[in-house]
Amino acid sequence: MNATNIREHMEVVGSDGPHVGTVDHVEGNTIRLTRNDPKAHGSHHWIPMDWVQSVDSVVRLNRSCDDAVRNWQTAGPGPKM
Repeated sequence: MNATNIREHMEVVGSDGPHVGTVDHVEGNTIRLTRNDPKAHGSHHWIPMDWVQSVDSVVRLNRSCDDAVRNWQTAGPGPKM
């Protein structure tokens, strides 16, 4: 999987198929999801790149939608040292 294939506004889906969010952009080893997505409830969320199973017309995760939403981060990666 190549992170350069992940583009702004791509849909992110769980391994079970449901919508998880929409890509805002890639930040290091994480994907920041848009805050204006209905599932985001007005806040950005971050998911690690190692959750990504594949990228085609959408970003497909290696975990279910519920698991991704339950475990996504509510703060972005810290500054690199």
